[in-house]
Parts: sequence; structure tokens; C-alpha cells
Amino acid sequence: MLHYKTKKNDQVINLQAQAAFEVPLENSLLPAVSGAVIGVALNDKTLYQSLEKQFNEKPHVSPPKTPVLHIKTDNTHIGYGDTIRIPSDMGAVFSGPSLGIVIGKKACRVTEESALDYVQGYTIVNEVSLAETSFYRPAVKAKCRDTFCPIGPWVMDAADVETPQNLAIKTYINDTLCHETSTNQMIHSIEQVIAYISSFITLEAGDMIIAGTPLRTESLEIKADDVVMVEIEKIGRLVNPVAAE
Repeated sequence: MLHYKTKKNDQVINLQAQAAFEVPLENSLLPAVSGAVIGVALNDKTLYQSLEKQFNEKPHVSPPKTPVLHIKTDNTHIGYGDTIRIPSDMGAVFSGPSLGIVIGKKACRVTEESALDYVQGYTIVNEVSLAETSFYRPAVKAKCRDTFCPIGPWVMDAADVETPQNLAIKTYINDTLCHETSTNQMIHSIEQVIAYISSFITLEAGDMIIAGTPLRTESLEIKADDVVMVEIEKIGRLVNPVAAE
């Protein structure tokens, strides 16, 4: 089952569909979730390996032992077809393809063994960001600019995603495949992430966790007039045009 949101006569409407072809994508959809959005930084093996030497040098001295978190505030959330607006004077801007883990019921201090019982389903996230210089403390200015978190086009029920920890993720810019990764590259599993976050933050139904983004190389850089598409196996495609602010 797919769950998606649209607006009619200024009213938010929650809809369901059995298959992707039943969801009209001609018009912009609202972000697929409406709760808090928490991102997990440094949760990709390639990204982590690229920074491992720095972690063992001052001022850090040692690598992080627990997931590093950041937030994507409400102003960043946009839906399928909405425009990502990027600044022209802040340097490179990068797409951040990721699986979105959508919470289905209140989760407070849950165990890893029970964590998946609290998942409603999965969606697609493009965690857009300026170039990052601090991974221990992700910069709000880099992460929380308006339109910097497309989410959607829908939430796929967890029961319909048999292998969430082994899904191919592809990113296209202007119909050209520019990046491939997989959820099997996560350092901390879905269960571990939910258990860790819920140990000190009570997660509510509709909240979402961004599972982790890959190393942001030139291949993921987006520019004005581009169209970026993130595709996750068994879930669908999230498409957004890019424009200058």
C-alpha cells in the first residue's frame, strides 16, 4: 500500500493507492510525511572511510562511536515535483539520496529486536546540502535551507518492502545516471538507528529518520536548471527540478 498527501481547496488530503500507477504525478504532491525529520550523518561506509584518517587526528582524536544526528527543519520539506532552490553564492550544492524510515507508532526506548515493529514504511529522501566541513556537528546553514529536503512521492508500507537493508539507490541528474549506492552500505542498521534515537527522543507516528547519505562527490552536485531524480528499488522515484534562489 502507498500513502501520499495532496492539497485540495487548501485542505491536506491523505490518500492511499495499491500501486504506483494509481498516483497522479502530473502535479506536485506534498511531502510524504508531516512529522519531525531526523538525519543520521556518517552512516555510509564509503563516506566514513574517506574521513577515517581525520577522525584519528586533532581535535577529534577518535572516530564517533554512536550515530551522529542532525535535523531537517519544516522549511526544508518539499514534495515530488516541487522545486529545489539553491543559492548562487554559497558554493557547491549536493544531492543526498537516502532511504526514509517512517515511524508508525510512538517509540520510546525501544530495543533493536523490536525496532522494526515501530516502522510504518519507507520513502525516498533527497537530503540536499551545501558542502560539509564538520561531520561531528553538521552545520545548520548547510542542511536547513529552504527546500533542501524533498520527501516522497509516497510512503510504502513496511510489509511491501521485504529487504529494506538491501535496496539499490540510484541518482539521476537530467536523466543521466550519476550515482549508485545501496542501503547495505549503512554502518548502523535500521534497527540500531531507531533504538539509539528512541533512547532519548520519543518518536511519534509520522516522524521520519533519514538513514544516511553517501559521500558527496562532484557526481552528486546539482545546479540551477537541473532535474534530479532519486530512485530506490521497490519504492519508486522522487523527481525535483532545481532553480536558483
